[in-house]
Amino acid sequence: MSPSKSEIESILSQGKRICIIGTGGFGREVLCCLMDVIKHYGLKIEDIACFMVSDEDYKDTSVMGLPIYPRSSFDPAFFAVVVAVGNPQIRKRAVENFPANTQYVTVIHPTAILSDWVELGEGSIVTAGTILTCAIKIGKHAQLNLHTTIGHDCIIGDYFTTAPAANISGNCTIGECVYFGTNAAVRQGINICSNVTIGMGAIVVKPITTPGVYVGVPAHPLEKNKTKV
Repeated sequence: MSPSKSEIESILSQGKRICIIGTGGFGREVLCCLMDVIKHYGLKIEDIACFMVSDEDYKDTSVMGLPIYPRSSFDPAFFAVVVAVGNPQIRKRAVENFPANTQYVTVIHPTAILSDWVELGEGSIVTAGTILTCAIKIGKHAQLNLHTTIGHDCIIGDYFTTAPAANISGNCTIGECVYFGTNAAVRQGINICSNVTIGMGAIVVKPITTPGVYVGVPAHPLEKNKTKV
């Protein structure tokens, strides 16, 4: 669940910082989310958090007032991790490249609403205005962006990702590495296989059994543009 004061104190007592992986737009939004989490605890964000990027992307040494470290400096004894990479496949590869004993942090914004009947996997991020009702199970390293809603009795795999205002109706079963674009939605009782991208504003009304990109209303497979003769 969200890193409570006791969890943050536990991380600090171990000599660790919360390390946000990625300094892109979403990484910086996660920092803002984390700042909202801790603001009532009398803690300073610069005392508990930092950023980390790949060695190839390591150019700047700080962003938004926090230090940036290269990936080669990672040590699970000193860092607890939240992976703030929007692409689910890339995020999965990033997690797989961390040591098995890496400690992951789940960040839940104070304005998000989660019932007591929600199971949320480690390393997940739930941003402002998100609502999760009851009997919902979501896997590891999910990212639920602003004002996402998920209805009752949904089972969702690892690395699930939503852009702002995505809406998941009740009784849906969704595989891993599925991405919902901004304002995308799915009808109740729909199954969606793994490795699917639902485009911005698309409406899923039928089960999806083949990986790929789906767009439109109703959602259908994206056809690659063909060169006109």
